[in-house]
Amino acid sequence: MSLPNALVRTQLRDFIDTHFDQQVAMLARLVQCPSDNPPGDCRPHAELTARLLEAQGFTVERHDVPDAVAQQHGMRSVTNLIVRERFGEGPVIALNAHGDVVPPGDGWSSDPYGGEVRDGWLYGRGAAVSKSDFTTYGQALRALKHAHAQGAPLAGSVELHLTYDEETGGMTGPGWLLAQGLSRPDCVISAALSHHVVVAHNGCLHLEVTLRGLSAHAARPETGHDAIEAAATLLPALYRYRDSLAQRASQTPGIGHPTMVVGLIEGGINTNVVADRLSLRIDRRIVPEESPEAVEAELRAVIDQACAPLAGIRAEVRQILLARPFTPAPGSEALTALMCREASAAMGQEVTPIGVPLYTDARLYAEAGIPTVMYGAGPRSLIEANGHRADERVPLRELRAATVAVANVLLELLTPTAQGENS
Repeated sequence: MSLPNALVRTQLRDFIDTHFDQQVAMLARLVQCPSDNPPGDCRPHAELTARLLEAQGFTVERHDVPDAVAQQHGMRSVTNLIVRERFGEGPVIALNAHGDVVPPGDGWSSDPYGGEVRDGWLYGRGAAVSKSDFTTYGQALRALKHAHAQGAPLAGSVELHLTYDEETGGMTGPGWLLAQGLSRPDCVISAALSHHVVVAHNGCLHLEVTLRGLSAHAARPETGHDAIEAAATLLPALYRYRDSLAQRASQTPGIGHPTMVVGLIEGGINTNVVADRLSLRIDRRIVPEESPEAVEAELRAVIDQACAPLAGIRAEVRQILLARPFTPAPGSEALTALMCREASAAMGQEVTPIGVPLYTDARLYAEAGIPTVMYGAGPRSLIEANGHRADERVPLRELRAATVAVANVLLELLTPTAQGENS
């Protein structure tokens, strides 16, 4: 005998409440196991995650990315995890979160790998971005399995895609899973960084510029060509270009305008030598309305024009990363509306779709034509979560609410049409 939808929702909420202490404990364990990227040696964390999920009754597939492929993309080791739960014939819904994190940096008020709970928040690197959603998605699926065992009618499958390459572009994470044909879901919910439903985000271009000159003794600098001095011409040109980007406002709510940062500079031989080489790396964020190819061509032109008059200097430009903006794939509207409805009900306040100025793995599913939204545990904003900063944290109230919202979305997506009469 099948159960009414309202009763199943009660079962889901009760299961999540009853097992919430276990969920928090699992998140603390995940935070306590470092998975910093760089250096990107994430296989140990994947193994811990797999064992924790197996202890909860899941069957976990471990998919090792060949080390040569991982290293090509800046990683030391990558093991992606897939959990598949089939409830019958029907759609396949994938839930994607990443376990690699940026290094902790300085300024923490407690151990960045401590997983400490304080004043209703769990602190630690990865607590919000996005180890929290390992537990959000896993616990929502556990609740769904329990309800199904109690008679909830479900048709379709849920997959957990727990990947380890978001911080360096995702090509050995979701990009690799899709390219290898290991999954082809009908829709995707991907980890977010706040309690909003995210439907668009910026892309990102990383370029490395190497200025090559000619070394010389510091006592005879006129016999060389100084790469560091050349950078003194290039950098103002780049910053003038950066300032001009403020005039290109995006029409996507939550996204301002394109940005550019020179984030890394390295060069020189010694104090008493004219530098024959200097390299710098540029981060150019691409708003959804822009063409990535046009952005790269434009930025290369700025570099070429600045360096062309410099005698004895050659500029080499290399693309390090190109992550395209995330925009809704066809068919995303219904998923977005459902996610907003259930998130609003779970949070007790209106949750609306927005865009964000960073980039994530969600774009890789959308690029494959799969309807995708971003939603998961988090406070109102990335700033409040201290994402990528000291004292990263996730509020436990929102962790629980997000788990309920995801469980209810899965229920709606997997409930046969006839069941709607009992809703």
